[in-house]
Amino acid sequence: MLNTILIIFQFFLTITMGLYFFSKLKEKHAGKSELETDSAKELDKLHRLKQIHLTTPLCEKTRPTHLDEVVGQKDGIRALKAALCGPNPQHILIYGPPGVGKTAAARAVLKEAILSSASPFRENAPFVEIDATTLRFDERGIADPLMGSVHDPIYQGAGAYGPAGIPQPKPGAVTKAHGGILFLDEIGELHPTQMNKLLKVLEDRTVFLESSYYASGNRDIPPHIHEIFQKGLPADFRLVGATTRSPEELPPALRSRCVEIYFSPLSAFHVQSIAETAAIKAGFTLTKESLSLLCKYAQNGRDAVNLVQTAGSIALLEGRTEIKEEDIRWVASFGHYSPHFEKKIAREESIGTVSGLAVTGDFQGSVIDIEASALPCAAGCGKLTVTGIVESQELEGRGQRLIRGSSARASIQNMLTVLEHCYGIDTTAYHIHVNLPGGTPIDGPSAGVAILSAVYSAIFSKPIDRRIAMTGELSIHGHVLPVGGVAAKVLAADKAGIQTVLIPKDNQEDVLFETTCQIVPVSHIGEVFQHLFTASVLSGEPATAGAHADSTILIAKGHQSHLCDAESI
Repeated sequence: MLNTILIIFQFFLTITMGLYFFSKLKEKHAGKSELETDSAKELDKLHRLKQIHLTTPLCEKTRPTHLDEVVGQKDGIRALKAALCGPNPQHILIYGPPGVGKTAAARAVLKEAILSSASPFRENAPFVEIDATTLRFDERGIADPLMGSVHDPIYQGAGAYGPAGIPQPKPGAVTKAHGGILFLDEIGELHPTQMNKLLKVLEDRTVFLESSYYASGNRDIPPHIHEIFQKGLPADFRLVGATTRSPEELPPALRSRCVEIYFSPLSAFHVQSIAETAAIKAGFTLTKESLSLLCKYAQNGRDAVNLVQTAGSIALLEGRTEIKEEDIRWVASFGHYSPHFEKKIAREESIGTVSGLAVTGDFQGSVIDIEASALPCAAGCGKLTVTGIVESQELEGRGQRLIRGSSARASIQNMLTVLEHCYGIDTTAYHIHVNLPGGTPIDGPSAGVAILSAVYSAIFSKPIDRRIAMTGELSIHGHVLPVGGVAAKVLAADKAGIQTVLIPKDNQEDVLFETTCQIVPVSHIGEVFQHLFTASVLSGEPATAGAHADSTILIAKGHQSHLCDAESI
């Protein structure tokens, strides 16, 4: 009886288990069938999406694909080829304003390097492009698109090895660029920790990953993962970093590892060439007036293409293919494009006004007016007025925040010291007003020489030829110290019709290109004055009154003999 009961129980248990597994198998097949159905629907949707095509953007049509198509960067392209197309390619930093072809040139130079028999780049060398402003930094390193990461078993996305408790390395951009070029746009925006890690990879040409879940003695870990953790992932690439920042804003450790190349702002001629090419590829024609107006508003190649595309759309809506002047004017108006004017220097002489040189953050040089007036007053009653400069500047970065005083104002204080100690001029006997007009506050020490020249001219009421421009920092002993952006300043002077440019002697190697300007290196303010004033002016009588005038005249007369000699101060 007991055996019968056990047999019946076993029979029912077997049937129950069979029904259970059968239902599970049925559910699995049903789920798989449903999954396959959904996948087929999504795949069909994806195929239908791929059948939809808009027109190719004009900016893509006009993007240079070869180095000879990058306009306005002859020296920069030559430097790129020298750095990357030889047998020992180097890391590169490209400085320049936006829209001048930095990214396009970096892409094209790799193609050029591959074709070079001396280059180590292979035919399939990768070009990996990353915008540093979008790189997310995580101190835990869970997902680092630049350096790579390790998906530990506890994190989602650990892959097939997750259930087995095995950490799974994920290569980053530095490994994906192995054997090719890693292009980092806006490299100056990298997080400091990312920058330090990148420098280490540049040094080792290998990236090492870490995980607390890795154990070298664990035999369950596959051999390739052992090799990655013990020997690292290969990262032998060449870095090409592009930035709109100035060199001083980048870490010295990065700059020391790279060849630095400077791309110049585009001239009106080059903007015109880009606009004409864009119009042809888009099927438009530009009138002479519309092209001239476009070059007035377009700051770079990207602006030129956008103006052509938008103005061309307006023309098409009105049933024409010719872009007229009013089309460009309307686009510039609603797009809030700011016109830029190339300053032209007239043949004139001015008292208390000199032609200075400045450069903006996007490496755009310009010729600026620096004005000074000096009204005599009783000794000790004079006052100093300064307008048109940045009074203070707040700097923040790398965990620090500081406020510094105006370096332009410091240059003016240096100017007063030179006038008093080198020339014996009592500056308290004048109401001195220094102004840098133009609407944009200016900062920096490079206007020191020009400011002193303007004030000296105002005190002695002697004119200065406006076709002479100058730049240089002024020391309290009258020495002319080197400054930045000299190449861009000289280019701006050339366009403005300047005949002579006075630059610091230590900057003379910065101007290796052809220019119509006469470049005069100077090391002391005495040399500057000899180019600005004749001997009669240097020995003339200052526009002042009072007991101190005679001594001032005597010192001014002795100017050329010893007081302003660079070696005697």
